[in-house]
Amino acid sequence: MGHEDCLSLRQVEGMMTQAPQFEHRDNGLLVRAPAKINLSLLIAGKRADGFHELETVMAKIDLRDELLIKHGQKGGIELLCRGRHWAPQGRDNLVYRAAEEVFSLCGRDHNVRLTLTKRIPAGSGLGGASSDAAATLIGLNEYLGLGLSLAQLADIAARLGSDVAFFLHGPLALCKGRGENIAEIRTHFPFTALLILPDANVSTKKVYANYRHDADLYRRLSQQIGAHLAENRVDLVARMCANMLSGSCFGLFQELGGLKDTVESLGVGSVCLSGSGSALFCLISQSGSGQIGIRPEEIASKTGCQCIVVRNNEW
Repeated sequence: MGHEDCLSLRQVEGMMTQAPQFEHRDNGLLVRAPAKINLSLLIAGKRADGFHELETVMAKIDLRDELLIKHGQKGGIELLCRGRHWAPQGRDNLVYRAAEEVFSLCGRDHNVRLTLTKRIPAGSGLGGASSDAAATLIGLNEYLGLGLSLAQLADIAARLGSDVAFFLHGPLALCKGRGENIAEIRTHFPFTALLILPDANVSTKKVYANYRHDADLYRRLSQQIGAHLAENRVDLVARMCANMLSGSCFGLFQELGGLKDTVESLGVGSVCLSGSGSALFCLISQSGSGQIGIRPEEIASKTGCQCIVVRNNEW
């Protein structure tokens, strides 16, 4: 993407206000589904079930998809996807499967029309599909008055995907296991970040398959992050820019490693990988003030990437 695709700071501020998660609209319920960034991501090792054991501090940001829930007229679940970014259709979409799981748990059918507007790119490490699924769970529960408990929704979330449970909590949490074991971090951590979105869809499966574990590095990073969290210093965790999947991702997608070097050479500070990639970010303020020394448009023109300013989400 080129310079013309970049949003100015003023445009972003107008789009990404701290709106509520739920809004009644057009006789339906609009649910906002925020993206996330990984302030840290450690791999403790590989589990007996073949998955990797994670320790990750995740923070919601105010880049969001939107899900509009309305009563349907065609019977069953009707899913419409729109927006600038691609999303799978039907049962390939976690929104559809989340709705199926909810109705299966309730033991009854519902006619719903789900309109998903995608602003979070797929394969970016920003958790868009997981957040959409969580928005479906809480949105249907609210809109249809199903009375499902958080524990029931979390059980469905764990079956749908590793990051889905996080989006039922937050806005800041330490997640362990496959990502489904959530410990909310109560400290308020306002920040502004520069988000760099290359035109690349990274396969999480391939990044994990290419990962080579470093037990010593894990122990050092885990002890350091644990000490910071014990003192409620999330800012120091974020400053570490620790993502143990970075080497695997950059090994598979060398252009992303080059992009990180290019952006850092522009004087924005440390650039971090979110999740398994492809999105990169750097914290430019830990007060949420949004004061930056280089315009997003400049970075976009030098890298060919979409570049936007985001802030921490408040819910």
